[in-house]
Amino acid sequence: MHPLLWLALGLVLGGAVGVLAVRLSTRRPSAPSIEDGTHVPTSLPGAPTRIDDEPVLARRLLDLMDPAVVLLDVHDSVVLANPAARAMGIVRGTRLLVPALVAVAHEVRKSGPRRSDVQLPADLVGSGPRMVGVHGVRVQGGPAHEPGPVALVLQDVTEARRVEAVRRDFVANVGHELKTPVGALALLAEATQGAADDPETVQRFAARMTHEADRLSRLVRELIDLSRLQGAEPLPELEPVAVHDVVAEAVDRTRLAAVAKGIELAVGEQDDLVVLGVEAQLATAVTNLLANAVTYSPEATKIAVGTRAREGFAEIAVTDSGIGIPRADRARVFERFYRVDQSRASATGGTGLGLAIVKHVATNHGGSVTVWSEEGLGSTFTLRIPLAPAPAQAGPSTDPAGISRDRVDALRAAVADTDVLRGRS
Repeated sequence: MHPLLWLALGLVLGGAVGVLAVRLSTRRPSAPSIEDGTHVPTSLPGAPTRIDDEPVLARRLLDLMDPAVVLLDVHDSVVLANPAARAMGIVRGTRLLVPALVAVAHEVRKSGPRRSDVQLPADLVGSGPRMVGVHGVRVQGGPAHEPGPVALVLQDVTEARRVEAVRRDFVANVGHELKTPVGALALLAEATQGAADDPETVQRFAARMTHEADRLSRLVRELIDLSRLQGAEPLPELEPVAVHDVVAEAVDRTRLAAVAKGIELAVGEQDDLVVLGVEAQLATAVTNLLANAVTYSPEATKIAVGTRAREGFAEIAVTDSGIGIPRADRARVFERFYRVDQSRASATGGTGLGLAIVKHVATNHGGSVTVWSEEGLGSTFTLRIPLAPAPAQAGPSTDPAGISRDRVDALRAAVADTDVLRGRS
């Protein structure tokens, strides 16, 4: 929380909970009370604010504040909880339901002001586990260890802590991934120097250095792309993009790698599909799906690319007959740096970022990407992007329900001898 907000909150607590704490200790029956509905005198319009009005104004301000505020008496009973605290579900009547928060109050009484993070149980909040930052303060002066009222100020920091954890993991993963090709280049350069009199060995090491340099360049490029997709930069203005052009560009980028492995790229498209998006990003996403399929498909096989309109989305499906993805790994294949088979990473030159980029492109366009796979049969990755609104025109419109039956049969034929598309038409 911003320091100025803590200062303002301290002033409010000084006015509100301080007065309440004094009343708790004196218990004067004649004192006006907000809790029991007793009338509290208020100032006339234009008149100076009287001392008796300050607790009312302070309490109103507490009720309007986003941070949750809870005041505990010497017996840990709740004597004040603003609406934000009750909305968190941490208070029931005069009980504080989270033992960890009560423990914070005890620590405050022993050693003074304290800040800590406390995990709220999922069943208590009702929206999954949440982390709150707690600032506990004594609201009455006095010797340490002397019982007294304690105020707890709570701020939801779940998202902030999640972002911090993601950032730490990202930095650690980037450091690890960069260290591999850089270390390989250093070793190869040293080996090349030692084999200066052996031209054949030098050529072999030089080829390997080129491979590692390409891998490093691809990693840096994909890191830049991913940081742009995840960053705060606004998405470029969405424009109508022909799906045919996106697929054609992706196939062209991947054709050389496919030919090198004897893999045939078969394309079956529904005509005239137009989406709203950024053509360069969509082409990159489809290219990554195709490159992934080529990398993990055996030689002399087929990869099918199919497009269709369905439920207001254009679907671009990339189907291979490769090694497939184990069931336990399917939910994680779109994570950054995650690889199903770590032992193949060096051989394939993969960075573990390609599918993460696909996911963020889909999300930024209001779409999604899904995977269907069976080990030994292959995989189908489906990118869904919202269709552009069709211009008003006379005559019958194209049925958006799906691809025609003959196109489904053609797509199945393109990956003959596999059951990859079974049940997915």
